[in-house]
Amino acid sequence: MAKLEARNIVKYFQHDDYKLKALGGVNLKIQEGDFVCIVGPSGCGKSTFLRIAAGLEKPEEGDILFDGRPVTNTGPERIMVFQEGALFPWLKVIDNVEFGLKIAGIPPDERSQISQRYLDMMQLTRFANSYTYQLSTGMKQRVAIARALVMDPDVLLMDEPFAALDAQTRELLLVELQIVWQKTKKTIVFVTHNVAEAIVLGTKVVVFTNRPAVVKKEVSIDFPRPRLVEDQKLVPQQQEILAELKPEVKKRMESE
Repeated sequence: MAKLEARNIVKYFQHDDYKLKALGGVNLKIQEGDFVCIVGPSGCGKSTFLRIAAGLEKPEEGDILFDGRPVTNTGPERIMVFQEGALFPWLKVIDNVEFGLKIAGIPPDERSQISQRYLDMMQLTRFANSYTYQLSTGMKQRVAIARALVMDPDVLLMDEPFAALDAQTRELLLVELQIVWQKTKKTIVFVTHNVAEAIVLGTKVVVFTNRPAVVKKEVSIDFPRPRLVEDQKLVPQQQEILAELKPEVKKRMESE
């Protein structure tokens, strides 16, 4: 049984006086422990699909199944990390990381023990008492990832979390996220525009078509970790995915 499964997900948005079909029947199976990266043309519905998987939006047709059960709302087993970390700037790093645990009623000593593990994992320990507004964008994303991980979700949904980062910071976090995935064995679904990023991270890369999006192709990536963006052995997979993606990007440009 798939950990997360999309069955014929269809989604419309109201655009001026007509309905715009964003997702045209997405079918996708994600197994436990997979690191699935989704790529596709800008505006094709990748983030919308992720929000539906998180329970933040509802499809017009189809179902998202978690462990075989339909998803009808948000839940602690599926946690989302956004492009912007959505942190509380008036709280310190440690308080941001522990926020969900506090709301869940976890006692202070236990909260501290759990959060310390992920502060260490994300190399945030010495910044624990800093306010998030004092941190760089890259450091804020580390805090956002740590805050999600402390809740021990079955599935981590990540919506272009490295898009706003400079190249050097992004490459560093690409390595760190691979290490986190190997340590935690989490199921991760990661949306990105960056094909090289997808190949470095993913056990599988899923290509979405132009809107209305469906799954065009799934490409398995089987290389040792940690992987680096500059690794020439990954070039054939990049070329394969780009060959699938370029016609879809062209369709999008022609439709504008």
